[in-house]
Parts: sequence; C-alpha cells; structure tokens
Amino acid sequence: MIVRLFNNFTVINLFALNEELYSLAERFISYIQLEKRYSGHTCTAYRNDHLQFFDYTTASFGSTPVGDITHIMIRSWLARLMEDTMTAKSVNRKISSLKSFFKFCVRQGLLKQSPMMKVVAPKISRRLPGFIDEKGMQAVEDNRSPVSLTTAHIFSDDLEGMTHRLIFEIFYQTGIRLSELISLQEFRVDKSNLTIKVMGKGGKERVIPISPALSERINTYIDEKRSRLEDFEPGALLVHPHSGRRLYAKYVYLTVRRYLTEHQITTFRKKSPHLLRHTFATHLTNNGADLKAVKDLLGHASLASTQIYTHTTIEQLKKVYQQAHPKA
Repeated sequence: MIVRLFNNFTVINLFALNEELYSLAERFISYIQLEKRYSGHTCTAYRNDHLQFFDYTTASFGSTPVGDITHIMIRSWLARLMEDTMTAKSVNRKISSLKSFFKFCVRQGLLKQSPMMKVVAPKISRRLPGFIDEKGMQAVEDNRSPVSLTTAHIFSDDLEGMTHRLIFEIFYQTGIRLSELISLQEFRVDKSNLTIKVMGKGGKERVIPISPALSERINTYIDEKRSRLEDFEPGALLVHPHSGRRLYAKYVYLTVRRYLTEHQITTFRKKSPHLLRHTFATHLTNNGADLKAVKDLLGHASLASTQIYTHTTIEQLKKVYQQAHPKA
C-alpha cells in the first residue's frame, strides 16, 4: 500500500486495485520517451499528471478500467484542481497530458473515442511576455554595471565570470531555452559558418546564426577552460567553473537571477533565463524581423506561439502614429 498526499487530501493508492491504468500509463510514457523523443522533463510531468488523475478516480470512483473513464470523471478532477486554486495554465497542461494519453489508447485499439472530446479547457488570460530593454542588455554586453557610479564591471575576469558572461550572451544572441543551453556541445559550434546547432524539443535540431564577436568569445572561453581546469566534462561547452562538470539548470537559473537583481538590469519581477529568451525575440520583432524567421530561430512548432512578441511592435507603431499623425 502506498499513501500519497494529493491536493491537500490523502489518497490510498492500491496499485492492485487499478493495476491496468498504471501499467497502461507506463506503456504510454515509454512510447513518448522512445518513439516521440519527448524530453525527460516532459515525461516526468506527464507521468505525475496521470498518477494524480488515476489516484483521484480510484479514490472517488473505485477500480475503473480505461474504457469506463468518462468525461464527467475528468471534469470532476479538473474542478477539484480549480478548487485547490490551481491556475488555468496548469490545468490546461494536465488536460493536454490526458489528451495525449487517451489518444494513445485510441491508437492502441483500447478505446473507440477519447473522453477528452467533451472536455473544454479553461480560458487563459494571455499575459504579454516581459523583456529587458535594449539599454539594459547593452550594459550586459559592455560588461558595465548600469547602477554603478564607477566603471565597475558586471562580470569578473576569472573563469567563473567568463562562464557567467557567456551564459548571458548565448541566451540573448540565440534565444535558446535553458535545457538547450546546458546540453550544448563544443562540436556544435561552427566557427567558420558562424552558426550553432541546438537540439530542441522532441529531438528536433535547428541551426542558429551567431555573431563573430560571440564566436570569438566562445573560442576564448574554450581555451581558458582547458588551461585553467585540470579536469572537465569532455565535449560539454559550458561547465562549472570549479568542478568542471556540465552546468545544471538550477545553477544557470540562480546565476541569471542574481546578476539581473544585483545590477538592476531590469525591474521585471520574474528574473529567469526565459526572460532573456523573451528579450531576444522581442528585440528581433521590434527591429523588423520576419515573424516566421523568429519562429524558426526559437524552435516554435506553431506561429501562434511566436505571435505574442508582436505586442511591442504594435506599441511602437502607436507611438509613431501619435508623434507623427496630425490627427493623432
């Protein structure tokens, strides 16, 4: 017997009671991991979503074969999540997870149709993405603290400072995701063609152009890394400046947040690596980049995901209109 705490109430999880669902869920996870090549993070999130849902149905409705799960049961679970103040965005993520699972069941011939067809996702109030203004990013690129009255540098000259500076420059000049940054390999940097190959979501590879200055900084970093560290993870582009091991997500997240906060580079509340990705895309669209090109650079599957970055362009058009039109 396994007792799991779920959404502030205790669920007794008897695997034998609903063994079919749990084994089916594991088959699905193996499918998306091995065949669909979903990331480990996505697989873990989907597994947790399914276990939470099956725990709920087992506790509320007893042992339920997959063919007997109805849209009413699913709506009941979603209502409980909303009662527990889960955001609409998080609920939609769980709906997407269940949709994929039941679609898999239909393909396996276990269901004639998915019960998710009668489940409506809650509307999400779309927030405009935050970004750092060009002045703030210029200060980072110049290694000059915007809050210092002296010529104090943001990054130190040792290997740690070089690593942190390169984190910022790669994020801002390529717009890659955190998971993509920490998985970068040295051989994926093409110095002659000034490009970098990134392995994105679903194992999809994309090529992103980089500036000569960034290429040179990467070369310098690699040389310094090899001369200053006795041992480091072979092949990894960015490594921990002391241990030599590949950077991990929390280290990068805390590093970005610390610099953005200490040097007051932005007043935006959520200071994270993703903010630099938003900044990359926003600055491109503000300077006239084609939206489809931005989509390809970001690795978005749909143009709809990229359209959120047009908001600042529209605001700029409004300013131009107000400043220049005689009737504005």
